[in-house]
Amino acid sequence: MAAPSGATGCEDFAEFQELLRVMRTIDDRIVHELNTTIPTASFVGKVDPGQTCKELYESLMDAHTKRERIIKNCIAQTSSVVKTLREEREKAQDDVALLKQLRKEQTKLKLMQSELNVEEVVNDRSWKVFNERCRIHYKPPK
Repeated sequence: MAAPSGATGCEDFAEFQELLRVMRTIDDRIVHELNTTIPTASFVGKVDPGQTCKELYESLMDAHTKRERIIKNCIAQTSSVVKTLREEREKAQDDVALLKQLRKEQTKLKLMQSELNVEEVVNDRSWKVFNERCRIHYKPPK
């Protein structure tokens, strides 16, 4: 899998989804992460929960920001392709292959836009769990 950088596979939706799936690992494992790093009352002296929560907060913020940037970048790229194909379609209305390509790109654009909604749900869930476990140990900056 490609590294989460600016060079994202926006052309292939399956690759795009796989990248997001890999990048959402931190959110998928947040409960486990908190259970193993935030101590119960009997182990409170062995670990600094404030520092642990701060590091987890920074990791979550970084992951959420990167994923949102990638999703919005791919939406912008695909929107540009759709716009170009629409303009070409106006000039060549009888081109069936062009129409097929336009429909394919429009579908991909809608799927990418729906990933923004998925991202919102994933982020909300992670912040809810984070706040339940870390609110007494760490107060994030506003």
